[in-house]
Amino acid sequence: FHTFKSMEPAATDPHELELQAYNDWLLTKQIYHLKSRDFAPSFADLDIPKESARFFEVPPHSVPIQADVRTFDWPSLLNGVEQFEAIVMDPPWELTNGPPSRGVGLSYSTLTVKDIKNMPMGLLQKNGLLFVWVINSTYDTALELFEHWGYRIIGDICYSKQTNSRHLARGHGYYLQHAKETCLVGVKGTLDPAMFRSQVCSDFFEAPRTGQSQKPPSLYEMIEAAIPQGRFLEIFARRTNLRDFWLSIGNEIA
Repeated sequence: FHTFKSMEPAATDPHELELQAYNDWLLTKQIYHLKSRDFAPSFADLDIPKESARFFEVPPHSVPIQADVRTFDWPSLLNGVEQFEAIVMDPPWELTNGPPSRGVGLSYSTLTVKDIKNMPMGLLQKNGLLFVWVINSTYDTALELFEHWGYRIIGDICYSKQTNSRHLARGHGYYLQHAKETCLVGVKGTLDPAMFRSQVCSDFFEAPRTGQSQKPPSLYEMIEAAIPQGRFLEIFARRTNLRDFWLSIGNEIA
């Protein structure tokens, strides 16, 4: 592996360190032409300086990058790297123009629709699937964003929240009690049949209710089953959703 390692000068900026580690990991994966997950290069083998070690604690083969997605250098991310077959987004939607009500309080910062719309989806994906979590009040807005980014809606996935005793977990809501979350699924370009496996996943899953805005692993497992050798990206990622073989970018990683 070290014979083929990137010969670029050592980076010093934390974001450059993360990108360099990610490119080295991808290079390793491409050299071995992985057809299974049997070979899993560790970031411990990449000679990453100690000052960046905090970005790669767990999971061992995840690629977390803490950054503001509005100002992140996206072109550098794809410098010599192929695009992504699957992208997941859980945007920090603005709920209302006023303070939250009905027991709903947010523990994270939100973004305007304009900020979310400015995500460089054309740079990140030309052929692949986009998964976007939506809330009731942003459903129409999300549909407009899919069209703006050049995606065709092909369905949605329902996450039914369960209590520890496997009962329906009812939450807050203005008109109805929310007991589910919806993830819209869009496609862009042409899906390579050698890469994508159709009809292997359902559009519904049940899982225990988690913390605010935290998602269960079920969606990631479904994506990995449908695209076994894919390149995966999550935008607006959080530390609770880091996953092996995923590149995760967000300002709540640490």
